[in-house]
Amino acid sequence: MKSIYGLIGFPLDHSWSPAYFQKRFREEGLKHHEYQLFPLKNLNHLPSLLANTPTLQGLNVTIPYKETILSFIDIIDPVAKEIGAVNTIRIQHSGNKRKLIGYNTDAGGFASSADFSDHRAALILGTGGAARAISYALSKMGITYTLVSRTGANKNVLSYRDLNPEILDHHTLIINTTPLGMSPTTQNAPVLPYHLISSKHFLYDLVYNPETTQFMKHGIAQGARVQSGLSMLHDQAELALMLFLDAEC
Repeated sequence: MKSIYGLIGFPLDHSWSPAYFQKRFREEGLKHHEYQLFPLKNLNHLPSLLANTPTLQGLNVTIPYKETILSFIDIIDPVAKEIGAVNTIRIQHSGNKRKLIGYNTDAGGFASSADFSDHRAALILGTGGAARAISYALSKMGITYTLVSRTGANKNVLSYRDLNPEILDHHTLIINTTPLGMSPTTQNAPVLPYHLISSKHFLYDLVYNPETTQFMKHGIAQGARVQSGLSMLHDQAELALMLFLDAEC
């Protein structure tokens, strides 16, 4: 009987998770482990997925459910609780009962994926579950941050229209946590005043497919350092794998 793991979210056509985890399972000699995509148009379909997949041992969670998944979780790890978002779930089976244990590996994956030591202030583009994890990681690194959204939801969140030379000069690290530019709509990008970007800036895109997004291309044109989310994807996936396999020991 196979131990099933998988990814929930919607849409999932862009995901590289199955290839990554299947490769890691093979490397670990885990012949009876399988990773699948579970595209859920509505998170209320999760109980049916759990009931219909009795050997499901763990899940990764992606857009748009990293925050709303919390109401389905039985036990939330303290870090995930502080962040307010879950991207990894261990499923604990006991007879006919199961418990969902929620974790967040995005914060750790981001922190280990690059050298941020040259930057003291960051702009975080987006306000969803990924942005919460990045905010947490930056705080732990001693980097101040300001959130940016399309509407500037409240006094603590800027809108893109608010971004001026002074703000861009101070915030040299710019992190895109939105899905803008993700395959298949690869021509999209956050609407920034890119002419204010310079070689002192670091544009980090959590999008990893394509590896070079329009956001990154705009940064390259201005001489900025850029990075895709591929390293973060790998690092957070390794943390998730450790959680999954630890549950089986």
